[in-house]
Amino acid sequence: MSGSLPRPVRWGTVSSSAASRPGPIADVAPLSLCAREPHVPADRLVAEMVPPPRFDAVRFGTYIPDPNQPSQTEAVRVLEGFAAGLDGGGDSGRRRLFGFGKAQKKAPSGPRGVYLDGGYGVGKTHLLASLWHATPAEPALKAFGTFVELTNLVGALGFQQTVKTLSGHRLLCIDEFELDDPGDTVLVSTLLGKLVEAGVALAATSNTLPDKLGEGRFAAADFLREIQGLSAHFRALRIDGEDYRHRGLPEAPPPYSDDVVTRVAHATEGASLDAFPDLLDHLARVHPSRYGALTDGIGAVCLTGVRPVPDQSTALRLVVLADRLYDREVPVLASGLPFDQLFSEEMLKGGYRKKYFRAISRLTALARDAKKLADTV
Repeated sequence: MSGSLPRPVRWGTVSSSAASRPGPIADVAPLSLCAREPHVPADRLVAEMVPPPRFDAVRFGTYIPDPNQPSQTEAVRVLEGFAAGLDGGGDSGRRRLFGFGKAQKKAPSGPRGVYLDGGYGVGKTHLLASLWHATPAEPALKAFGTFVELTNLVGALGFQQTVKTLSGHRLLCIDEFELDDPGDTVLVSTLLGKLVEAGVALAATSNTLPDKLGEGRFAAADFLREIQGLSAHFRALRIDGEDYRHRGLPEAPPPYSDDVVTRVAHATEGASLDAFPDLLDHLARVHPSRYGALTDGIGAVCLTGVRPVPDQSTALRLVVLADRLYDREVPVLASGLPFDQLFSEEMLKGGYRKKYFRAISRLTALARDAKKLADTV
């Protein structure tokens, strides 16, 4: 089993004098996510479609296959060959990028995509990011994003503009392909069909549904059936390995008091401080494609009064924010209820349960990272 290489977490600093004073500390004025209304140009939305910072350093050579799982070694071999078969763009790539060379638009015969089929913990994202890094093309001709990021890009740019923007790419990597929303699945399948016609190579992973954790994987047949006409363009790579998530979600750490959260926010450089209900209201006013920009320069997120989310639309927006914070390794310190109580039982049994379980897992990990901040005040 292989995972990503850890990146150092950049913690805020706390002066020794500040740490010894009781009550709220006013050494650093905390930021507020609710005060931010980022306006992100379209070119930045596309330019930011790269592997998350935690995967900056991963390569095929840093993936350590389990000697008891030969499919992991085979996956590396196949993906290395797939990357080598994608040229660096050259003149034809530039013609596609700028809208010329229509004769080059015909998709080549045979599979133009790979689907990494495996459970949690086998290193699918590591391998997908390694493929992105290994593909011999300029970063501007490669795109990497989650399924949600791709649907948000379409929402921000419109379908036709998204097709036009991505058609010049050599490779599109989609992590965590989600099959729980039929509308989004049809939308992305149609988009990918247009990109395949333009000669774009595809790679994708997906995650296990919560009620299939015992199986540890999405069956490749499920993925290929849902993308329908695109199935002939994908070669499925089965990646076996231990499913470390079958025991369920880790228990969320207990929340802190409002006073501790406030003191940490005032003592930590680059920290934000917001009331959780206010943040949920603010997320409704910011397009999810801009949540990454919303967290620019934030060293830690401090939240007071965490409580269950009131409805599904709010819950789905929170999922996207959790993904962006996790990508950027931003610790989250909170008061109120623990993160495993964010979503109702009905939500955790519904069609979007996979998203909610992922958000709980990621926020729990970031809450554990934040313990280091709380220990200093």
